Amino acid sequence: MNQDQSIQVALDRQTDFTKKQNRIRLNTSIDSVRYLLRQGLAFRGHDESKESKNKGNFRELVSTLADQNEAVHNSIRNAPENCQWICGDIQKEITSYFAKITLKSIIEEIGGDVFSLLIDEASDASDKEQMAVVLRYLSKRGFIIERLVGVVHVKETSAICLKESLQKLFTDIGLSIQQVRGQCYDGASNMRGEFNGLKSKILQENRSAYYVHCFAHQLQLVIVAVAKKNEDISDFFYMISVLFSVVGGSCKRKDMIKEKHRDDIRKAIGSGRISTGTGLNQDQTLQRAGDTCWGSHYRTLSSIVKLFPAIVSVLKYVQKEGKSDKKSQARGLVAYFETFEFVFYLHMMLHILGSANTLSQSLQKKGSGYPECHFMCAINKN
Repeated sequence: MNQDQSIQVALDRQTDFTKKQNRIRLNTSIDSVRYLLRQGLAFRGHDESKESKNKGNFRELVSTLADQNEAVHNSIRNAPENCQWICGDIQKEITSYFAKITLKSIIEEIGGDVFSLLIDEASDASDKEQMAVVLRYLSKRGFIIERLVGVVHVKETSAICLKESLQKLFTDIGLSIQQVRGQCYDGASNMRGEFNGLKSKILQENRSAYYVHCFAHQLQLVIVAVAKKNEDISDFFYMISVLFSVVGGSCKRKDMIKEKHRDDIRKAIGSGRISTGTGLNQDQTLQRAGDTCWGSHYRTLSSIVKLFPAIVSVLKYVQKEGKSDKKSQARGLVAYFETFEFVFYLHMMLHILGSANTLSQSLQKKGSGYPECHFMCAINKN
């Protein structure tokens, strides 16, 4: 320390240096958070101790930035243990600021104008019920925009609880129920109930908040319900589910189907029965269907048609080499696949579901007039 220098000046210089070093470390953490948020990557690692070889995305990214910049490296190396700006609480705080800034820009873009409300609920990995809230509005440039504005934890999925949680979210971000001009939910009774559904409770406050049940969703539910009314079709889809239990439940059998399909493609190309070109003759896999995953039944049946010889070959292998329970199931599937009924139902449902899939895709297009479908499509596919 310079003896001719006053203590105040020395303290000021030390304070300025400390501020500069803190700012370097904080900016490094902010840049790391921004990158991980933009890419949708996880922050934390399983082991973030000093001895760990992989401390998680955030800490590893900070370390990489330090290796590329000498100033950052020196600042982090000489940082005290309680001022490194990398702990979990700091990560959450920086993330929350980014969320507030993003949400603020969305609210400013709405600018007190009206919007449509899209809501769905689902449980997360920790089995907590979460309500996703999306707003659909017209931007100042005349484009239709959909923005996620909140994922709210709800104690239960009753209409009252959902309404209270939605009201609290609107109060926090500066919106009002009176701005709502459309509601789009699924067909669950707690959402679309005529007297006690969320739709009705919002309509009690705002008569202009018209409810629209996603048309693509309605189409899929109708097809599934009608199909299950027919016993033969119901048995057909049951046998398809058994097929996935026998073949789709084993990685080895999936690989066998792929390899057999590749061999068939090579032989067909060699004999000139099929042509080659960009995008043709791609690897095929069996795709499991879901009642609310639109178009999944069509994709399932399409994959069965394309992979049918390979599927039968693998089933015959399981019939000989598999376990006792799988042997009997494989034997029953092979016998069923050789019947006229199976072939007829397969091609009939493929034709029906193909037409329905075309209509469903049209309903989900931006210019279809039914834009509410897009959000519900994303929620149900996930």
